[in-house]
Amino acid sequence: MNGEHLRKILDDVQKGKLGSAEAYAKIRYMPLELEEMGYATVDHGRGLRLGLGEVIYGESKTKEQILGIAEKLSKSKDPILITRLSEEKLKVLKKRFPKGIANHTSKTFTVNPIPPKNGGMGEPYVCIVTAGTSDIPVAQEAADVCSAMGVAFVEVNDIGVSGIHRVMRNVEVMESSAALVVIAGMEGALPSVIGGLISKPIFAVPTDVGYGANFKGVTALLSMLSSCAPGVAVTNINAGFSAAYAACRVVNALKTSVGKPKR
Repeated sequence: MNGEHLRKILDDVQKGKLGSAEAYAKIRYMPLELEEMGYATVDHGRGLRLGLGEVIYGESKTKEQILGIAEKLSKSKDPILITRLSEEKLKVLKKRFPKGIANHTSKTFTVNPIPPKNGGMGEPYVCIVTAGTSDIPVAQEAADVCSAMGVAFVEVNDIGVSGIHRVMRNVEVMESSAALVVIAGMEGALPSVIGGLISKPIFAVPTDVGYGANFKGVTALLSMLSSCAPGVAVTNINAGFSAAYAACRVVNALKTSVGKPKR
């Protein structure tokens, strides 16, 4: 961040030439600090811009690389989410960050965790829905994103179309949400059903749960992409992270000044 530019903004606030909201908008979209590590370029300003700091994708990184990046990011004291981790990597992270939270179901780890918010706390929330119990690991990844972003959420599990009456008894909690993450494998029909019932934005996640004709999630993906239900956006296979991030942006937009132009 350019020090002189920042100083001018702060001076203008002090002199009353610039309001705090306008100053925040200017600072938020300024080029922010990057830190070169050789094997990674750490973005320390992402949390300010997007509502969550840089997320570390752990599957194809070494333990040493994950620890190095996490140590740099954790200095902010904000939540740092690390995804797609093996049990070995989870153990290494827990040893290095004993106060962090390891989720063995979603294979995620959160450094500097904050208490999760329940959807019944009186603020906009994300409703995370699974078609079957086998989809819960993806739902847990979505829940971890909500927790790290400080967004309230509720989970509704195992209401797939093989028992359509289970959808109907959960209409109220889904309609009361600000956005939904709907997760399904097999033929991937659940987002279409919910899309025809619920007025809120729906972020659908196909999973690789299913028999051979599911083609490791491709069948569910194509079914969701072909949905005739309006307002259904589709993420990649097993991408609970992507869907929850999008849903949390909807919530954060509702919680801030929606519609005001950013200068």
